[in-house]
Formats: sequence, structure tokens, C-alpha cells
Amino acid sequence: MRLDQKTAIVTGAGSGFGRGIATTFAREGARVIVADINDRAGQETVELIRADQGQAQFVHVDVASAASMRDLLTTTLGHYDGVDIVVNNAGATHRNRPMLEVPEAEFDRIYAINVKSIFLSAQTFVPHFRQRGGGVFVNIASTAAIRPRPGLTWYNGTKGAVVTTSRSMAAELGPDRIRVNCVNPVVGATGLLGEFMGVPDTPENRAKFTAGIPLGRFSTPEDVANACLYLASDEASFITGACLEVDGGRCV
Repeated sequence: MRLDQKTAIVTGAGSGFGRGIATTFAREGARVIVADINDRAGQETVELIRADQGQAQFVHVDVASAASMRDLLTTTLGHYDGVDIVVNNAGATHRNRPMLEVPEAEFDRIYAINVKSIFLSAQTFVPHFRQRGGGVFVNIASTAAIRPRPGLTWYNGTKGAVVTTSRSMAAELGPDRIRVNCVNPVVGATGLLGEFMGVPDTPENRAKFTAGIPLGRFSTPEDVANACLYLASDEASFITGACLEVDGGRCV
């Protein structure tokens, strides 16, 4: 098992990519903290993991709140003796629309969830990783950071910030044996799909989006989870500051 006896926190693990990452990590031997703002969805992920004989605990978290992130670490340490891996997956978007039509409150919300959360995660977990002699961050960004398109301008900006911040973190934290990498998924059939498309979720509209992906399909939670698994594992012990596109060739 590639994550045997490691403890991993996955934010936004109640659904979509986060659920895929959490269940995959558990199958590979990790003790998983399923962290989500949606209690019901998070508990469902825990039940799925336990039904597959994995180890998991649910912790309610608001990734845009410093107090909530501190509670996440404290509660995790009440279950397990330390944290080895943090996957910052929780994210949000605005609906696909012209940039000037996005309200300021919506702009503030997505920057809080997508960018401030990385700041708070670092504030919370870097001291813990330093005490333990190392650790791993995997930050979920997006192909929107690499190949931005109209209609999601402010969302694109948040993911660009995640990529640049992750690379800078990797450079600064390398001497502490803390690795920081990004995964950049292309659009997937998750709960945010309708917002990303900005049009009804129909086969015809999906086809318009997959037409720009050379491998001809959306990303899946399994695709993203497998990339995260590699970057979190000891197989990637000499990889930091990398951004791995999981996009079927979208960014080529």
C-alpha cells in the first residue's frame, strides 16, 4: 500500500474530486480525515471508506476560517498522532459569465475559498510539519490557471494564484523537507459543472466542452485521485513545485 500508516487530510472530501481522493488514499492504506463544510456529504464519504475496510474520520471545516482550520488540526490530532499529507481540494467558482457581471461578494467568496484557504492551510500545518521533520501538500488548482478562457476570469485568477503560491511554497519549504505540488484538472462531471459551463447541463453542451479535450472526455475523480496519490506518496519524494495537468491534453 502506497500510503500505509500515513495520515492524510482532504478538504472538500464530501463529493466530487475530494471524495475520489479520500477513498483512493484510504484504499492505499492512509488514515483519512474527511474535511468538509457539508456534514452529511462528509459523513457519506466516511461511510464509503469504512464499508471498504478503510480508516476515516469526519471533521467539519470552513477552509476560509482560521479558527476552523486550527480546529481541524486539533481534532485530527485527537484521532491520530500526526498529519503527513494535506490535500487542499475545497474550491468554489462563479457562474460562467462576462467578468463585469460577477458581483463583488461572489468575487470575495471564491478568493476566500480558493486562495485564502491555502494561506490558512500553510499557517496551520507548516509548523506541524516542521515539528515532524517534513510533510506533503497537494493543492488542487485547475487548467484554468494554465490556459484561461473567457467567462471564468475571476475563477481563473484564483487558480493562477494557487499555482504560483504552491511553487513559491515549494521553494521556501524545501529545506524543511516539506513538499508542495499542484494538480490541475480539466472540467469534470462534479457538482460545479453547471457553474463552469454557464449553460444547461445537456449532452449537447457537454459535447461542446469535450471537443476541446484531445482525449475526448471530462476528467473523473479517479483521474485526479491517482495523480494526487502519486504526488503524496514516497514515490514522488524528489518532486516538489510541480504542477501536473490532468486534462486529457487540454493544455497542449
